[in-house]
This record gives sequence, structure tokens and C-alpha cells, in this order.
Amino acid sequence: MHTDQLESVLEELYGRLNRREFVHPDPLEFLYRYPYVADREVAALVASSLAYGNVRQILRSVSSVLERMPVPHRFLSRSTRDSLLMTFAGFKHRFTTGAELGLMLYGAKLAIERFGSLAACFNAGLSPDHQTIVPALAAFVRELAQVFNGKPRSLLPSPDAGSACKRLNLFLRWMVRKDDVDPGGWDNVDPALLVVPLDVHMHRICMRLGLTTRKQANLKAAHEVTRAFRSIAPHDPVRYDFALTRLGIRDDMDPRAFLDRCSRRRK
Repeated sequence: MHTDQLESVLEELYGRLNRREFVHPDPLEFLYRYPYVADREVAALVASSLAYGNVRQILRSVSSVLERMPVPHRFLSRSTRDSLLMTFAGFKHRFTTGAELGLMLYGAKLAIERFGSLAACFNAGLSPDHQTIVPALAAFVRELAQVFNGKPRSLLPSPDAGSACKRLNLFLRWMVRKDDVDPGGWDNVDPALLVVPLDVHMHRICMRLGLTTRKQANLKAAHEVTRAFRSIAPHDPVRYDFALTRLGIRDDMDPRAFLDRCSRRRK
């Protein structure tokens, strides 16, 4: 499919699906509760970090965590390492324990105390010569993960290890982009630097669209897909992520129908 044909198909999908009414079921919906960026960035870190597995379980887990921290920024500012571990003792989301979640939030608290906000922490790793957010994301992960003392952690994967970092790139999409769906708030990060939050479902769709030939949904594949989208939307390469992922998240969507239509346009 030629670039102009693909752009036409994607813009049609964006216009039809990039609406609040199509957000549920998606952990993104929790962010709309928080008008203040200081609260939203903490809630977004929680919601994105738990965005793996069955979507219904994701929503239950995120809801369970956020109910315990109704004003997230204030909650962290008043918390200690021990109080966080106590608050989330007994929490479990697949292979994420309450202890790991509590430590991640403690790392976020320390980063906020050091830099003033999670946004400022992330911006500290950005450089004008960066072509994507990946170097800054790696620095952000190192900062938050110090509390783990080198122990394995599932919530803070690093691009340094070749991970596509789907959940962290999802976090960045939510906080950096601003449209009818993504609430934004991190205005000092250029959306042009974002990388597509690539999981196996998005990877499968992108392979069918001819946007990548890589067999694994890793960081190299995420870069390849992002470059393809950047050729269409250079200032906003993650523009179509929400609309495309509706095809796999919502029960009333049929990804096969969309992909078949794309195949017919190629001919």
C-alpha cells in the first residue's frame, strides 16, 4: 500500500474511533479523573504499569490501587517506603506483587522529591539531539528503579535491554499527546519523539499493514513501526495508536474487516 493510501485509511480510522466513547475498556479512562498534572502523571504510571493481561483484570487492579490513593500526588508526598509496602500488602496483579508496586511508587516519590515532578525527572534525560524519547526513557527507568537495588522488576522494563517498553511508551503517549482521547500534561516533550507502544496485538496489525518485517515485538520492531508512522505523521507518529488498538481491545470491533479492507486497497 502506498503511503498516501495508508494515510487515507488511517485517517479514516482515526476520525471514526479516536473518541472518548471508545475508550472503555482501557486503563486510560482512569486519567480523566485527575485535572491536575501532578496527580495525573502518578495515576498514569500506575495505570500503564499494570496494563498487561486480561483487560477486565487490568481495570480491576488499577481501580484497586487508585482507590487507596485518591489524591495521588498528595498520597505519595505523605508516604514512606514502609507505609507504601503496608498499603499495598496483599495486592496482586498476575505476577506483580504489592511489594513491587509499593517500591515502584516509592521510587516515583523519591524522583518527585528530587526533581519536582515526574515530568521534570523525564525531561532531565532529554537532549536536543535525541531523535526519539528512548534515551530519556532509559534514564527515567534508571531513576525510578534505584529502589530495587538491581533486583528484577516487572513494572519498569528498560529499553537498554531491548524491550519495546510497551507500557512505558503508553504512559508517555497519554502524558505527552493531547487530543480528544489522550489528556496530555507534559507540554515540554515533543510528540514527534514518541515511540509506538508495541505489544503482540499491535505488532500483528502492523505486520499485516507492511509496517514491519520483524518477527518479534521488540524495541527494533517498535522503532521500525514508528518510522513508518513518522513518514505519514512526522510531528505525531503515535497519532493512530489508540484507533488501531481499539480493533483488538473492544468486543464490537473486527480487526479482520479493517485489514481485509486495507488488502483490497493494495490491489
